[in-house]
Amino acid sequence: MSFNKALNDEEVYNEMKKMVAFINQEALEKAREIKVKADEEFNIEKAKLVRQEAVNIEAGFQRKVKQADVQRRIAQSNNINKSRLTLLVTRQQMLDELFSEARKRLLAVTKDASKYEKFLSEALIQAFFRLLESDVTVQVRKADKSLVERLLPDVKERYEKATKQTVNVEILDDYLPGDSAGGVIVAANGGRIKCDNTPEARLAILEENMLPDVRTMLFGQSPNRKFFN
Repeated sequence: MSFNKALNDEEVYNEMKKMVAFINQEALEKAREIKVKADEEFNIEKAKLVRQEAVNIEAGFQRKVKQADVQRRIAQSNNINKSRLTLLVTRQQMLDELFSEARKRLLAVTKDASKYEKFLSEALIQAFFRLLESDVTVQVRKADKSLVERLLPDVKERYEKATKQTVNVEILDDYLPGDSAGGVIVAANGGRIKCDNTPEARLAILEENMLPDVRTMLFGQSPNRKFFN
């Protein structure tokens, strides 16, 4: 039968030192393990934050680029529209001046007695042919009344010879404006149908019909026009 020998104080002290050293070593290793893991998690989280911040910065940059592009497009569109409007206004002014000059020359024609007499004669018979009515009224300037009365017999004769039907003509006291270019307005059926053969009316029709051609002659062919009928 054997008995364990009791440890003396020095041996107890040495054993305790070994235990403390072991515990310290375990604690150090555990601390290193915790630190390594913490560093890894920190680096992972830091990388996530860096990536997210980079994404946010890029998104913000792209947003500002898009906003700047939108503002640039708006400014460009406004400038183009402003230029187009200025061009349209200038073109319209040129057309207005052109037709205004045409009106002035038209008024000058009425001052040439022989040319104006021929114009009135043709305006009357053309109106009669357009209406083809047996009873008509004629509206003229007060200054032209006597001239029209003198022209009517020949005009009626030409009309009746061509159509084989008579026409009764009444010159109204409701005169055209004295400052107008003259001409005639012939009506029938109580004024329900009319033929306006005044120079102003004929010029208005001419303006409407010739406006596309005049624009082309003055400003060239529009690149946006697709139909030319």
